[in-house]
Amino acid sequence: MGRNLDDVIAALPEERRGAVEARFQRLKDEVESLGELRRLAGRAQAEIASALQIKQPSVSKIEKQADLYLSTLRSYVEAIGGQLDLIVRLPAHAPVRLERLGDVTAAKARAGRSAKAAGRRPRAKTEPEDRA
Repeated sequence: MGRNLDDVIAALPEERRGAVEARFQRLKDEVESLGELRRLAGRAQAEIASALQIKQPSVSKIEKQADLYLSTLRSYVEAIGGQLDLIVRLPAHAPVRLERLGDVTAAKARAGRSAKAAGRRPRAKTEPEDRA
């Protein structure tokens, strides 16, 4: 008759059992997708859609994307009740937490101005007239 996992772990020395339990907890706390993160937070896609003022299929699309804007990810995380922290790890340096990536409001305003400017031809520079 075979042994189950609980029996195998129980037979390990106490120190090893502690290491196994610690590793289990670290793995248990990791998630591989936004959908998994949302389920961990106990939220439904419809709730997230309402908080983000989008439709539920858009939440599904966000959860399946491999590449997101940080602003989209931040909004999603906040909608499930969390807070997004961005940690940068550089060789030979301690991890650095980025607090802001610039003023989002100002960035959106600049983007809007750029789009409007792209639709118009730039005006030619004119020399002031000499009225002497």
